[in-house]
Amino acid sequence: MRLATFNLLHGRSPGDGVVDTGRLRDALKALDADVLAMQEVDRGQDRSGRVDQTALAADALGALHARFAPALIGTPGRHWRAARPGDDTTDPAYGVGLVSRLPVARWRRIALGASPAVLPALVDGRRLAVIRDEPRVAVAAELAAPAPVGTVVAVHLSFAPGVNVVQLLRLARALRDAPRPVVLLGDLNLPGPVPPAVLYGWRSLVRAMTFPTTAPSLQLDHVLARDDAARPLPAVERALAVPADVSDHRALVVDLGA
Repeated sequence: MRLATFNLLHGRSPGDGVVDTGRLRDALKALDADVLAMQEVDRGQDRSGRVDQTALAADALGALHARFAPALIGTPGRHWRAARPGDDTTDPAYGVGLVSRLPVARWRRIALGASPAVLPALVDGRRLAVIRDEPRVAVAAELAAPAPVGTVVAVHLSFAPGVNVVQLLRLARALRDAPRPVVLLGDLNLPGPVPPAVLYGWRSLVRAMTFPTTAPSLQLDHVLARDDAARPLPAVERALAVPADVSDHRALVVDLGA
Protein backbone atom coordinates (compact mmCIF):
# COMPACT_ATOMS: atom_id res chain seq x y z
CA MET A 1 0.00 0.00 0.00
CA ARG A 2 1.39 3.37 -1.01
CA LEU A 3 0.54 6.48 1.00
CA ALA A 4 1.47 10.00 -0.08
CA THR A 5 1.01 13.58 1.05
CA PHE A 6 1.57 16.62 -1.13
CA ASN A 7 1.13 20.36 -0.56
CA LEU A 8 0.05 21.38 -4.07
CA LEU A 9 0.43 25.17 -3.83
CA HIS A 10 -2.67 24.90 -6.11
CA GLY A 11 -0.34 23.49 -8.77
CA ARG A 12 1.70 26.65 -9.34
CA SER A 13 5.19 25.81 -10.59
CA PRO A 14 8.00 27.60 -8.73
CA GLY A 15 9.95 27.50 -11.99
CA ASP A 16 7.66 29.61 -14.18
CA GLY A 17 4.79 30.61 -11.89
CA VAL A 18 2.28 28.87 -14.17
CA VAL A 19 -0.56 26.57 -13.11
CA ASP A 20 -0.67 23.91 -15.82
CA THR A 21 -3.47 21.38 -15.26
CA GLY A 22 -1.83 18.77 -17.49
CA ARG A 23 1.47 19.11 -15.67
CA LEU A 24 -0.27 18.79 -12.30
CA ARG A 25 -2.18 15.73 -13.45
CA ASP A 26 1.04 14.08 -14.64
CA ALA A 27 2.79 14.80 -11.33
CA LEU A 28 -0.06 13.32 -9.31
CA LYS A 29 -0.32 10.26 -11.55
CA ALA A 30 3.43 9.65 -11.19
CA LEU A 31 3.05 9.35 -7.41
CA ASP A 32 0.96 6.19 -8.01
CA ALA A 33 -0.51 6.46 -4.51
CA ASP A 34 -3.28 4.24 -3.17
CA VAL A 35 -4.11 7.05 -0.73
CA LEU A 36 -3.13 10.66 -1.45
CA ALA A 37 -3.55 13.53 1.00
CA MET A 38 -3.33 17.04 -0.46
CA GLN A 39 -3.05 20.52 0.99
CA GLU A 40 -3.52 23.99 -0.55
CA VAL A 41 -6.08 22.52 -2.92
CA ASP A 42 -8.29 24.65 -5.17
CA ARG A 43 -11.82 24.08 -6.33
CA GLY A 44 -13.32 26.44 -8.89
CA GLN A 45 -10.57 29.07 -8.62
CA ASP A 46 -9.76 31.32 -11.59
CA ARG A 47 -6.04 31.07 -10.79
CA SER A 48 -6.07 27.30 -11.40
CA GLY A 49 -8.45 27.13 -14.35
CA ARG A 50 -11.58 26.60 -12.20
CA VAL A 51 -10.64 22.94 -11.84
CA ASP A 52 -11.72 20.72 -8.98
CA GLN A 53 -8.19 19.59 -8.10
CA THR A 54 -9.35 16.80 -5.79
CA ALA A 55 -11.42 15.31 -8.60
CA LEU A 56 -8.45 15.78 -10.93
CA ALA A 57 -6.22 13.80 -8.55
CA ALA A 58 -8.80 11.02 -8.21
CA ASP A 59 -9.07 10.70 -11.97
CA ALA A 60 -5.28 10.73 -12.41
CA LEU A 61 -4.86 7.92 -9.87
CA GLY A 62 -7.90 5.90 -10.88
CA ALA A 63 -9.36 6.40 -7.40
CA LEU A 64 -13.12 6.00 -6.98
CA HIS A 65 -13.23 7.61 -3.54
CA ALA A 66 -12.40 11.28 -2.94
CA ARG A 67 -13.36 14.11 -0.64
CA PHE A 68 -12.54 17.82 -0.68
CA ALA A 69 -12.86 19.66 2.66
CA PRO A 70 -12.94 23.44 2.18
CA ALA A 71 -11.23 25.54 4.79
CA LEU A 72 -12.54 28.72 3.22
CA ILE A 73 -14.97 29.91 0.58
CA GLY A 74 -13.39 32.52 -1.67
CA THR A 75 -9.74 32.99 -2.60
CA PRO A 76 -6.79 33.08 -0.19
CA GLY A 77 -5.15 36.51 -0.06
CA ARG A 78 -8.31 38.13 -1.37
CA HIS A 79 -11.91 37.95 -0.18
CA TRP A 80 -13.01 34.86 1.69
CA ARG A 81 -15.06 33.53 4.58
CA ALA A 82 -14.56 30.51 6.76
CA ALA A 83 -16.18 27.38 5.39
CA ARG A 84 -19.01 25.96 7.45
CA PRO A 85 -19.92 22.30 8.01
CA GLY A 86 -22.15 21.13 5.22
CA ASP A 87 -21.18 23.98 2.89
CA ASP A 88 -22.48 23.05 -0.56
CA THR A 89 -21.69 25.95 -2.83
CA THR A 90 -20.42 26.50 -6.33
CA ASP A 91 -18.32 29.45 -5.16
CA PRO A 92 -14.52 29.15 -5.36
CA ALA A 93 -13.08 27.23 -2.40
CA TYR A 94 -9.72 26.22 -0.97
CA GLY A 95 -8.75 23.52 1.51
CA VAL A 96 -7.53 19.94 1.76
CA GLY A 97 -8.31 16.86 -0.28
CA LEU A 98 -8.07 13.11 0.22
CA VAL A 99 -8.37 10.45 -2.48
CA SER A 100 -8.32 6.68 -2.08
CA ARG A 101 -8.22 3.71 -4.40
CA LEU A 102 -9.42 1.64 -1.45
CA PRO A 103 -13.11 1.70 -0.50
CA VAL A 104 -14.07 4.24 2.15
CA ALA A 105 -16.64 3.26 4.77
CA ARG A 106 -17.01 6.70 6.37
CA TRP A 107 -15.82 10.28 5.87
CA ARG A 108 -15.28 12.85 8.60
CA ARG A 109 -14.56 16.57 8.48
CA ILE A 110 -12.69 17.85 11.54
CA ALA A 111 -12.54 21.61 12.17
CA LEU A 112 -9.34 22.74 13.88
CA GLY A 113 -9.86 26.49 14.26
CA ALA A 114 -7.72 29.43 13.17
CA SER A 115 -5.34 31.96 14.66
CA PRO A 116 -5.03 35.76 14.45
CA ALA A 117 -1.59 35.38 12.85
CA VAL A 118 -0.62 37.15 9.62
CA LEU A 119 2.16 36.32 7.19
CA PRO A 120 3.83 38.27 4.35
CA ALA A 121 3.48 36.18 1.21
CA LEU A 122 3.42 36.30 -2.56
CA VAL A 123 -0.15 36.05 -3.79
CA ASP A 124 -0.42 34.07 -7.02
CA GLY A 125 3.35 34.47 -7.35
CA ARG A 126 3.00 38.10 -8.40
CA ARG A 127 2.32 40.52 -5.58
CA LEU A 128 3.51 40.75 -1.98
CA ALA A 129 0.69 40.94 0.55
CA VAL A 130 0.08 40.34 4.23
CA ILE A 131 -2.33 37.44 4.53
CA ARG A 132 -4.21 36.33 7.60
CA ASP A 133 -4.22 32.74 8.70
CA GLU A 134 -7.12 30.78 7.27
CA PRO A 135 -9.24 28.35 9.26
CA ARG A 136 -7.73 24.89 9.39
CA VAL A 137 -9.55 21.65 8.71
CA ALA A 138 -8.81 17.95 8.35
CA VAL A 139 -10.60 15.26 6.38
CA ALA A 140 -10.52 11.65 7.58
CA ALA A 141 -11.50 8.47 5.79
CA GLU A 142 -12.23 5.23 7.58
CA LEU A 143 -11.23 2.53 5.11
CA ALA A 144 -13.39 -0.53 4.60
CA ALA A 145 -12.02 -3.92 5.69
CA PRO A 146 -9.72 -5.60 4.86
CA ALA A 147 -7.56 -2.50 4.25
CA PRO A 148 -4.23 -2.65 6.13
CA VAL A 149 -4.90 0.83 7.54
CA GLY A 150 -8.04 1.68 9.48
CA THR A 151 -8.11 5.47 9.09
CA VAL A 152 -6.25 7.94 6.88
CA VAL A 153 -6.29 11.69 7.48
CA ALA A 154 -5.30 14.73 5.41
CA VAL A 155 -4.48 17.97 7.22
CA HIS A 156 -2.78 21.34 6.83
CA LEU A 157 -1.93 23.11 10.09
CA SER A 158 -1.37 26.79 10.87
CA PHE A 159 1.92 28.51 10.08
CA ALA A 160 1.78 30.17 13.52
CA PRO A 161 4.20 28.47 15.99
CA GLY A 162 2.35 27.03 18.96
CA VAL A 163 -1.03 27.30 17.25
CA ASN A 164 -0.09 24.42 14.95
CA VAL A 165 0.83 22.28 17.96
CA VAL A 166 -2.53 23.02 19.61
CA GLN A 167 -4.31 22.10 16.37
CA LEU A 168 -2.32 18.87 16.13
CA LEU A 169 -3.31 17.90 19.67
CA ARG A 170 -6.93 18.80 18.91
CA LEU A 171 -6.84 16.55 15.87
CA ALA A 172 -5.26 13.68 17.80
CA ARG A 173 -8.07 13.91 20.38
CA ALA A 174 -10.69 13.84 17.62
CA LEU A 175 -9.07 10.68 16.25
CA ARG A 176 -8.84 8.93 19.61
CA ASP A 177 -11.58 6.44 18.77
CA ALA A 178 -10.88 6.17 15.04
CA PRO A 179 -10.28 2.65 13.70
CA ARG A 180 -6.60 1.78 13.89
CA PRO A 181 -4.02 1.86 12.54
CA VAL A 182 -4.46 5.60 11.98
CA VAL A 183 -2.15 7.39 9.55
CA LEU A 184 -2.01 11.18 9.57
CA LEU A 185 -0.64 12.79 6.41
CA GLY A 186 -0.06 16.46 5.86
CA ASP A 187 1.76 19.74 6.01
CA LEU A 188 2.05 20.29 9.74
CA ASN A 189 4.17 23.44 9.41
CA LEU A 190 6.51 21.92 12.00
CA PRO A 191 10.12 22.19 10.77
CA GLY A 192 11.49 18.88 11.91
CA PRO A 193 10.41 15.69 13.66
CA VAL A 194 7.34 15.84 15.86
CA PRO A 195 8.53 15.23 19.43
CA PRO A 196 6.99 12.06 20.93
CA ALA A 197 6.25 14.05 24.07
CA VAL A 198 3.95 16.33 22.04
CA LEU A 199 1.99 13.52 20.43
CA TYR A 200 2.26 10.55 22.77
CA GLY A 201 1.55 7.19 21.17
CA TRP A 202 2.23 8.39 17.62
CA ARG A 203 5.36 7.80 15.55
CA SER A 204 6.83 9.26 12.41
CA LEU A 205 7.09 6.99 9.36
CA VAL A 206 9.50 9.11 7.34
CA ARG A 207 12.30 11.60 7.93
CA ALA A 208 13.02 13.60 4.77
CA MET A 209 13.37 17.26 3.81
CA THR A 210 10.36 18.55 1.86
CA PHE A 211 10.71 22.34 1.61
CA PRO A 212 11.60 24.13 -0.58
CA THR A 213 11.40 21.68 -3.43
CA THR A 214 14.54 22.85 -5.25
CA ALA A 215 16.99 22.47 -2.35
CA PRO A 216 14.96 21.23 0.62
CA SER A 217 16.25 22.09 4.08
CA LEU A 218 13.09 21.67 6.20
CA GLN A 219 10.62 18.89 6.81
CA LEU A 220 7.24 20.60 7.00
CA ASP A 221 5.34 17.61 5.66
CA HIS A 222 4.88 14.51 7.78
CA VAL A 223 3.39 11.03 7.89
CA LEU A 224 2.51 9.97 11.44
CA ALA A 225 0.96 6.71 12.60
CA ARG A 226 -0.77 5.31 15.63
CA ASP A 227 -1.44 1.59 15.97
CA ASP A 228 -1.54 -1.05 18.69
CA ALA A 229 -0.58 -4.67 19.29
CA ALA A 230 -4.03 -5.88 18.25
CA ARG A 231 -3.71 -4.30 14.81
CA PRO A 232 -0.17 -3.17 14.02
CA LEU A 233 0.69 -1.09 11.00
CA PRO A 234 2.47 -3.02 8.24
CA ALA A 235 6.20 -2.37 8.09
CA VAL A 236 7.50 0.59 6.09
CA GLU A 237 9.36 -0.77 3.06
CA ARG A 238 10.34 2.57 1.55
CA ALA A 239 9.88 6.26 2.34
CA LEU A 240 11.11 9.23 0.36
CA ALA A 241 10.50 12.83 -0.70
CA VAL A 242 9.62 13.23 -4.38
CA PRO A 243 10.28 16.49 -6.28
CA ALA A 244 7.75 17.73 -8.83
CA ASP A 245 7.70 21.01 -10.72
CA VAL A 246 4.16 21.89 -9.66
CA SER A 247 4.69 23.10 -6.08
CA ASP A 248 7.17 24.62 -3.64
CA HIS A 249 6.95 21.40 -1.56
CA ARG A 250 8.11 17.88 -2.31
CA ALA A 251 5.63 15.04 -1.93
CA LEU A 252 6.22 12.46 0.78
CA VAL A 253 5.67 8.84 -0.24
CA VAL A 254 5.53 5.85 2.11
CA ASP A 255 5.28 2.25 0.91
CA LEU A 256 3.86 -0.25 3.41
CA GLY A 257 4.44 -3.99 3.23
CA ALA A 258 1.78 -6.65 3.17
